[in-house]
Amino acid sequence: MKKRWYLLIVALVSLSMVLAACGGGADKKEGTSDNAGKDEKTEATEDFKAAMVTDIGGVDDKSFNQSAWEGLNAWGEEHGLKEKENFDYAQSTTKADYMPNITRLVRDDYNMIFAIGFELKEDVEKAADQYKDTHFAIVDDIVEKDNVASVVFKEHQGSFLVGVAAAMKTKTNKVGFVGGIDSPLINKFESGFIAGVKSVNPDIEVDVQYAESFGAADKGKIIASNMYNNDIDIIYHAAGGTGNGVFNEAKDLKKSDPDRELWVIGVDRDQHEEGQIGDHNITLTSMVKRVDVAVHDITNKAMNGEHHGGETLEYGIEEEGISVATTNEDAMTQDIIDKVKEWEEKILNGEIDVPKTREETEEFIKGL
Repeated sequence: MKKRWYLLIVALVSLSMVLAACGGGADKKEGTSDNAGKDEKTEATEDFKAAMVTDIGGVDDKSFNQSAWEGLNAWGEEHGLKEKENFDYAQSTTKADYMPNITRLVRDDYNMIFAIGFELKEDVEKAADQYKDTHFAIVDDIVEKDNVASVVFKEHQGSFLVGVAAAMKTKTNKVGFVGGIDSPLINKFESGFIAGVKSVNPDIEVDVQYAESFGAADKGKIIASNMYNNDIDIIYHAAGGTGNGVFNEAKDLKKSDPDRELWVIGVDRDQHEEGQIGDHNITLTSMVKRVDVAVHDITNKAMNGEHHGGETLEYGIEEEGISVATTNEDAMTQDIIDKVKEWEEKILNGEIDVPKTREETEEFIKGL
């Protein structure tokens, strides 16, 4: 009798184990495990490599290229990846470096390669034709190739808003704009800035000069010196590394005369740190262009198989790709911030259409 009960119990236990095993595997495909999806994602992440080619401003230009590199670094950190293995940059010191840098990154098996700046357009077009299995992205221009994503920004919107801030802050009614290369892209910065200044006060003079380089801090310093000596008290630069010269001149003048009120408006990144001199900071504000956000976002999408080849992705105020820095609380007073927000709302609701060219700016000013 005892033996029968023992055999019955053994049979029941065995049956329950079989049922549990069957039930636990009912929703799984043969040969998979609970961590299968996670393992596949990790493997895909570790195999994916992304890199960027700088323009001649360099990766530490404290502006455009640096912002892009910060975005790629953020992507690498997010996924626990190592620099030089899964993400890297190629430094360009002359235009002749662009194609060799792109080619090297392709041969090093980088899946996604960013070209930072419109000056790389021709080389990206050639590379896209030669290396059809590689995905590219160009920032600040449009390349119509199936394996190239084009990333552009509404710089004129942010430039308009820092123009409003400049008009509110100037004491001399003279402000300046220093551009890198005189081109359709930098003309967007110039046009928006002038429109913003004139919208607040049409009588303010705006002096516009170009250095014809994004990597000539010495030229930026000379231009800034001439402007400040001509009674201009605020300079907005859209000049990459050349803009470092504008900051250097403003800080030198402030050092020699601490009571003098003069300002620089930064670009691309919040350049508050670049304006620090002792207890003073000469960075009024910055037109923040979130190249880092775009690079980070596009790299993540590419890693997950979502490529935007043949598409143009545009980032503006509404997409949180453009903003105005308010870090310098002593300079960006509440009345200035309120006025900037007032004009920002007009842009967002379509009440004003910010000009992007010199011709559009002339018409805009006529209508004020």
